[in-house]
Amino acid sequence: MKKIFLSLIITILCGHSIFAQDVALQDSVKSNKYDFSQFVSETWGFIKQPTKWDGSDLLNIGILGAGTFLLMQTDEPIRRFINHDTKYSKSLPMEFGNMWGEIYFVEVLFGGFSLYALYNGDENAHKIAFEIAQASAYTFYINGPLKYLIGRARPYLEQGNQTYVPFSRYTNIDHQSLPGGHTGIVMALTTVLSRNAKPLWLKILAYVPAALSVVGRVYLDKHWTSDVFLGGAIGYLTATWVVDQHENAVENGGRESQLGIPGMNIQPYLDGDSYGLGFTLHL
Repeated sequence: MKKIFLSLIITILCGHSIFAQDVALQDSVKSNKYDFSQFVSETWGFIKQPTKWDGSDLLNIGILGAGTFLLMQTDEPIRRFINHDTKYSKSLPMEFGNMWGEIYFVEVLFGGFSLYALYNGDENAHKIAFEIAQASAYTFYINGPLKYLIGRARPYLEQGNQTYVPFSRYTNIDHQSLPGGHTGIVMALTTVLSRNAKPLWLKILAYVPAALSVVGRVYLDKHWTSDVFLGGAIGYLTATWVVDQHENAVENGGRESQLGIPGMNIQPYLDGDSYGLGFTLHL
């Protein structure tokens, strides 16, 4: 059944007509090579981002931390409410949601888009494959060390939501609950697919398996609610940064995010005798 779903998803996602083919995206594709050199360059830029944070960035980080802390106060009651009946733990929605966050699934989608781009000369598919690899890698290498440093006990250990064993063995997954790794990868993958999809219905549909995965991680007692919130936020923000680097390419060859608002882009445009401001809201 999983193989059937994998084949179906890859067939749907690689369809040429469902991804944005507008002029702006085509120009963005032409201004980016999406090769190893660009990956290295943008990775270095990503690593340096904290040195460029201003007051608003620090405020956003504070809000994210505060939101995680507040959700921690509700972890136990939410767990009791969701886990009182586990008869659906082996159901298809739960299995599919769990599969969506696995690394092998990311690899399958990356391979699918790469092969499609190779054999059909589709530059948009090449862009998507590149962003899937980039966003997933960045998210993984943020969430992984945080899990190890924080060392939060998973709910199935029945040790409560305030038990921490920081710096324990890296293979000790029982104390690597915060932030949620699956959810981070899920949101990174979903955000890339949604941002690159053309019709609105497909942008929204991309978040359905993400919702199943988020709920499933709590329902299967793998994570606390605050875990999936923080992990998902990291995946979403990381993928948003990645896509913005490619879609906000400026004429002089640099790349910058306009106004610094994730998911929103306002920038000037000039086309012959026409000029003005362009506004884009990414769903």
